[in-house]
Amino acid sequence: MKRKGLLIILSSPSGAGKSSLAKRLMQWDPTLRFSVSATTRKPRNGEVDGKDYYFRSRDAFEAMVAAGEMLEHAEVFGNFYGSPKGPVEQAMEEGRDTLFDIDWQGGQQIRRSSLAKDVVSIFILPPSIADLEARLRNRAQDSDEVIAGRMAKSRDEISHWGEYDYVIINRDLDVAEEELKTILKAERAKADRQPSLTEFVRGLNAEFDKR
Repeated sequence: MKRKGLLIILSSPSGAGKSSLAKRLMQWDPTLRFSVSATTRKPRNGEVDGKDYYFRSRDAFEAMVAAGEMLEHAEVFGNFYGSPKGPVEQAMEEGRDTLFDIDWQGGQQIRRSSLAKDVVSIFILPPSIADLEARLRNRAQDSDEVIAGRMAKSRDEISHWGEYDYVIINRDLDVAEEELKTILKAERAKADRQPSLTEFVRGLNAEFDKR
């Protein structure tokens, strides 16, 4: 039975495990489509248009926003980033879910968009602030100054947990992954997500009539 695709939003403060969980979810279900963002910044070495990002001029990006072709967008360090609506709508019609690894602001815009009724939003919390900082330091990717900046931003990000449909406390990555899968399975099984159910039940009733 064909069902309509979902928009799955994953948000969390930096270091809470959002990206790791997104990767695991994609490995678990290869039919999932990861949302490819559009950006006005220049491509870096090795980046491919349509795979890493949709690279657009500033004028083209602003035209897409004006035409309502972006689900969400924001300006970051002088460049625009956003989620084009077209590829998401196509995936939905094909019965494929689209996964968004975005912050609360992007999630808020998508939940207010024309596709809001097909959104499933999930917020990932760390087990403690000390654990969050330890995870950022264990990455060994950022300076103390950058880590301090991420930690300062985390308090504001965490304050938006109540806007989400589901909240997972990531004490253990394996357990959090299973909780995430359970949420997705339940959302996919909802009656209003399966438009062909009415026809299927008609078929069951027709079988009764033939008995």
